Amino acid sequence: MADTLLLNADGQPVSLLPLSAIQWKHAITYLYMDKVHVLDWYDDWVVHSATWETRVPAVIMLKKMMRRYTNPRYSKYNIMLRDMFTCQYCEISLPKKDLTVDHVIPISKGGKSNFENVVAACKPCNHGKGDKLTPRPRTVPHRPDYWELVNKRRQLEFEIKHESWNNYLTVNETGI
Repeated sequence: MADTLLLNADGQPVSLLPLSAIQWKHAITYLYMDKVHVLDWYDDWVVHSATWETRVPAVIMLKKMMRRYTNPRYSKYNIMLRDMFTCQYCEISLPKKDLTVDHVIPISKGGKSNFENVVAACKPCNHGKGDKLTPRPRTVPHRPDYWELVNKRRQLEFEIKHESWNNYLTVNETGI
């Protein structure tokens, strides 16, 4: 489980897709290697060895900027995020576990597995459509850019391990 939020040198999370939270052991390693500044600590969590002890960092920021990837990878999660966990046929919002992905043009008819041909669908709609070309989804599937997915991800809840994380996961005036 991830315990420490990792921020880029600009104060933004390195990634929201997935959230750049790391295990406390990695955070201590970055601290020891002098690659990060600690912005916040856990007050009641101390780790120690035979000769050394420290509190566990809750939020760390890299000293050098890490390049962000601007082309999100094709994945089931990113399809569902692009479609905001809503069936593109009946428009019902569902939890991830109750959604499937549907090929608008079925693979059996030459369809590809890519952002432009796959949409989120509830199980009844997906099974009802089968390998037919109809019905058509309510929105045209498209390749999202990184910032579209980031803005959609910010609308969903994050698992917050420390209250200070909220300072870095909220949308600011620029939308970033």
